[in-house]
Amino acid sequence: MNKLTLSALVVIAASSLASAAQAQDAAAGKTSFNKCLPCHSIGPGAKNKVGPELNGLDGRKSGTAPDYNYTDANKNSGITWNEAQFKEYIKDPKAKIPGTKMTFAGIKSENEINNLWAYVSSFDKDGNPKK
Repeated sequence: MNKLTLSALVVIAASSLASAAQAQDAAAGKTSFNKCLPCHSIGPGAKNKVGPELNGLDGRKSGTAPDYNYTDANKNSGITWNEAQFKEYIKDPKAKIPGTKMTFAGIKSENEINNLWAYVSSFDKDGNPKK
């Protein structure tokens, strides 16, 4: 009986560690955001570049960042950005919004996508860290 209990505890502990390893990591997402920096900014003082600034992305309707010239495809996509929408989009932007001018090839790693979302979604609309 003790061997069975011990085996069950090992399985539970291993599952917990695997889940923790897959948790979103905003610090790692900040590093991943370096891929985005040529076109996007985020945080205090963020400005539109080739792409729109990304402050307050979580809950923002696509095509609505102030003073950014969006394609009709983005403005009319009907997307309100949230975790699921972002994760689908960042894998292949042109597949998610045909006609977008975003030329980024996408990120395929689920872990990197999770971390990137953790970072991007951590800023409010004014570029301040959410509390």
